[in-house]
Amino acid sequence: MRLLVTGGAGFIGSNFVHQTVRERPDVDVTVLDALTYAGDRASLAPVAEEVTLVEGDVADAETVDRLVADADVVVHFAAESHNDNSLSNPWPFVRTNVVGTYTLLEAVRRHEKRYHHISTDEVYGDLELDDPAKFTPETPYNPSSPYSSTKAASDLLVRAWVRSFGVQATISNCSNNYGPYQHVEKFIPRQITNVVDGIRPKLYGTGENVRDWIHVEDHNTAVWAIVERGRIGETYLIGADGEVDNKTVVELILELMGQSPDAYDHVNDRPGHDMRYAIDATKLRDELGWTPRYGSFRDGLAATIEWYRANEAWWRPQKDATEAKYAQLGR
Repeated sequence: MRLLVTGGAGFIGSNFVHQTVRERPDVDVTVLDALTYAGDRASLAPVAEEVTLVEGDVADAETVDRLVADADVVVHFAAESHNDNSLSNPWPFVRTNVVGTYTLLEAVRRHEKRYHHISTDEVYGDLELDDPAKFTPETPYNPSSPYSSTKAASDLLVRAWVRSFGVQATISNCSNNYGPYQHVEKFIPRQITNVVDGIRPKLYGTGENVRDWIHVEDHNTAVWAIVERGRIGETYLIGADGEVDNKTVVELILELMGQSPDAYDHVNDRPGHDMRYAIDATKLRDELGWTPRYGSFRDGLAATIEWYRANEAWWRPQKDATEAKYAQLGR
């Protein structure tokens, strides 16, 4: 198989590439990545000899057409994904998430290639803390930020291209990922690296907001299950029953790193901060037989902490600039 992975130098994409190289040696991997601040050559360094990295923009029609023509399967991870950044400057999110997806869809349509679209549960908006419901593939879209609205738009483009043009596509909407190679601007790695540096972690608002956490390795095994066995035109939700509120996450990080569980500071909540996400992955589990490898959030978080401790050379160059930006925002 010739596989094109967009955004393959980013967090989830680079882990997907590592997993593919490790477990599927018969797959020929090409990565397309713009290598913006969230994409890092260093994330692919351990597999640099096994993959082809093309630096380019997913919205560049000529580059995309050439790479799609040479591929059998396209897995589209490339996205602008940080909510705070989407509030301060929405345009890159429109360009990458909407125009980039359109560009890919037109290429896979021309060349009749298999396409899998990576998306987020944030397209569904949020749930109340006391609501027993979870997101399902039938949940109406209700995005609340420039980030989630552009991802919702990209999902709808995929659905339209399947119905209108017969594109061989599937979609997955996943809950919050954590694990190796995640940029230190994100919640879990920011707190881990703060503790490493002797800085007290920061918690938005009261910390009651709930996320449904999944280790990135589990996300990517689910993606492969969908690529290989998913029904064309279908949407699969990926989750590992990992609902935890942000306060508990910070306290667990501190505990696992040998600190007092209350050694953190509250900061102002961010605008439009969704309260709760929760995934019902029944369709994925029942149809495709997928199960997560990590049995608990605690186990996955402990492994993630050890990775950041052992790989300071990877995240250290990002840290100062990230904290300077948060300081300007008072967070």
